[in-house]
Amino acid sequence: MTGNDTAPEEPQRGEPTFRRRVGQVGATLVAVLKWLPRRQIIVFGIAIVGLYFVWPQLVDLFSQLPRLEGILWLWFVLMGVLEVASFACAWGLMRLTLNEPSWFLIATAQLTSNAISRMIPGGAASGGTASYQMFTARGASPERVVSGLTATTLLSAGVLVSLPVLALPAILFGGATVAHTLLHALVYGMSVFTLILAAGAVALFSDDPLRAVGTLVQRAHNRLFKKREPLHDLPDRLTDERDLIKNMLGRRWWEALPYAAGNWLLDYTALLAAIAATGAHPRASLVLIAYVVAALLGMVPITPGGLGFVEVGLVATLGLAGIGAADATLATLAYRLVSFWMPIPAGGVAYVLYRRRFGSKDSPPAAGPRARPPAVS
Repeated sequence: MTGNDTAPEEPQRGEPTFRRRVGQVGATLVAVLKWLPRRQIIVFGIAIVGLYFVWPQLVDLFSQLPRLEGILWLWFVLMGVLEVASFACAWGLMRLTLNEPSWFLIATAQLTSNAISRMIPGGAASGGTASYQMFTARGASPERVVSGLTATTLLSAGVLVSLPVLALPAILFGGATVAHTLLHALVYGMSVFTLILAAGAVALFSDDPLRAVGTLVQRAHNRLFKKREPLHDLPDRLTDERDLIKNMLGRRWWEALPYAAGNWLLDYTALLAAIAATGAHPRASLVLIAYVVAALLGMVPITPGGLGFVEVGLVATLGLAGIGAADATLATLAYRLVSFWMPIPAGGVAYVLYRRRFGSKDSPPAAGPRARPPAVS
């Protein structure tokens, strides 16, 4: 070392390592952001903002999880059976609209797409894409899959939004309470089920009632939202969507309506079971309104499966139905544990079973394209 050379300064211990790790994290974040589509970045950002607003309530809610130990395990068995039956109704509906004979393919595709939609913000589109790929990989016509899934969504949504209307007589003139045995609630549920079948049959085969409903909703929308662009063609759009469902189902509409109604009402009955497990006794008709609100919140593509918004909204609306805050929180936790969280690992298992039977989603069927059943007449 010459006289002009100076020894390098010894850095402070730990500083280079810390800076290097920060740089690595930053580089990884930038790489991830470059890899993700811009739409996904926006969706994830919206989800983070949404969770920020409901996070305090969500933390308070989940802090009550130890209280679930006070619920008799038989109630969870009952809720689990009801949820399985609800999913089976969804599979039956898809089997009709897709004209697909394989219950295994329908079940695995639906469970997989359902799990994806509950794990990713705005995951309904990703879940739909997954089911589309799983069906077309098995030889299904892409056009049939798209139209079938669309018909399933429209019919299911139509049944959901009709539930509050069908519950109005019970709300105005009494209505069953959620008794400990659920007997009165089940009778009430069967009454709503019958009304759904009757209303669905009328909507499928008569234009005037459907157009009247569309006109009423259109007028209400235009009066309430004067600053938005007014609606002009809602009755025509409703009849067009009805015709799509009718064409897809043909003469088997009478099978599809019970499946669509059973899908929602069995899930609703699982909520009633969760409420009964807490010992609360609200009116089942008011609980139905709370259930529909929670279901609609779950469709808002802000957080995965409406996480946070559904829980907070359901606790609040159950409170309006006459349930105490503690019981509403406990019932919401029990219901969401069975209806939201448990189907997620079930979706993973379903995808593994799908891959084991059919192989890679891009590989053709083992014996060539399957013969498709005759089109629904």
